[in-house]
Amino acid sequence: MAESNIPISETTLARLEEMASWAGVSVAEMLERAVNEQYDRRFWDAVNAGYAALRADPAAWAEIESERRLWDSTLMDGLDAPERWAEEGNTPSPSPEQSS
Repeated sequence: MAESNIPISETTLARLEEMASWAGVSVAEMLERAVNEQYDRRFWDAVNAGYAALRADPAAWAEIESERRLWDSTLMDGLDAPERWAEEGNTPSPSPEQSS
């Protein structure tokens, strides 16, 4: 892990230490968590803004919906509709219709 010295205010350091104490982790771990949470929040805000812009464009949204409908039709490609699979893995188990 790379080590760096980053100047922060005393108030920020005190808050970081308090948060670390609440969480029962080191200050470094708390800082990492805080940065990751902020990164994730901003990433998903950007994704949501992108989808909002897409939905605001009726032609673009219609194209997306059309593509989704095409992909939805592939879900059962090559599969036997009554076929069932066991929860513990990919072991086929006979469907009720097949076991009679």
